[in-house]
Amino acid sequence: MTSAESSDPLSISLSTREIEIIELVAEGLTNQEIADRLTISKRTVDNHVSNVFTKTGSKNRVALLNWAMDNGRICRDGFNCCALPDSEHPGS
Repeated sequence: MTSAESSDPLSISLSTREIEIIELVAEGLTNQEIADRLTISKRTVDNHVSNVFTKTGSKNRVALLNWAMDNGRICRDGFNCCALPDSEHPGS
């Protein structure tokens, strides 16, 4: 993957499972805790996390979560990525 691909969030294709893994990382779970929650092996979680790091160009969990929030892949308490309901913006 080139650096241009990793910097363009539209070119990054994450599977449903990879998004789920990112959400669980955002909850602060370890790879073993994620494995237990999803009833899969820790090795499988390790592979998913590694793949997500590669696809997003992230070097660690903090960088991954920053990338995910910046690109609307996760939402934390309505901050930074959730659209407000239309009912709160009459006429828009």
